[in-house]
Amino acid sequence: MLGENFVYFFTVQGFFVGIIFGILKSFDAEGLLVYTFFITTFFYLFSHIIIALYFRTITAKAYYFPKDIHEKELDRFVKEINKREKLIDSACKITDLVTKMNSEAYLGNKS
Repeated sequence: MLGENFVYFFTVQGFFVGIIFGILKSFDAEGLLVYTFFITTFFYLFSHIIIALYFRTITAKAYYFPKDIHEKELDRFVKEINKREKLIDSACKITDLVTKMNSEAYLGNKS
């Protein structure tokens, strides 16, 4: 989810929480508006703080990316996939050969 969408979502959640809290706690329209405004503002600012911490954490982790280790692991994965593809190809060839032999035997027995 994009940071902007998170802020929008969290602000709308704060608005509804503010309305509910305002209805439960206030006895007049002014109280309802004040509660709704302050709670929505709190949720809006809190969402910005969370996004700022999230992006700071993401950028901090990006500096410590062990590229060499990941490249070695990816090379190992590629070799393993190539081995498995060769094994599957040989199994497909054997299956095709057996299918051909069975169809020839079936046609020979049919005559």
